[in-house]
Amino acid sequence: MDPDYTTPDSDRALLAECDVQVFRGTGPGGQSVNTTDSAVRLKHRPTGIVVTCRRERSQYLNKKTCLSRLRQRIAEAQHVDPERIPTRKSRTVKRAMVESKRVTARKKSLRKPVATDEE
Repeated sequence: MDPDYTTPDSDRALLAECDVQVFRGTGPGGQSVNTTDSAVRLKHRPTGIVVTCRRERSQYLNKKTCLSRLRQRIAEAQHVDPERIPTRKSRTVKRAMVESKRVTARKKSLRKPVATDEE
């Protein structure tokens, strides 16, 4: 995605940047849903983000919902987390690590086979 891209303020301008597909939204709602092309799919050309809505019986309301979802998805795509700077381990943490290594070493030294004086 282009980092210099700015989302248009008006819905009309944002809709102009999209490919709009209208289709029948199957599912709950009965005949009114199955007979009208009320579901909307928007593909934002500059970013390639695709958003679909078929919740309402009205194509207009579905389009409005799609546009608000598209704005959210574009904002999420533009958000960049700052690079993490690794922190140093404190003295207490280092001491605890060394002590746990000592304990482990003692356990392992006890596991060694007993030396026998058979010759």
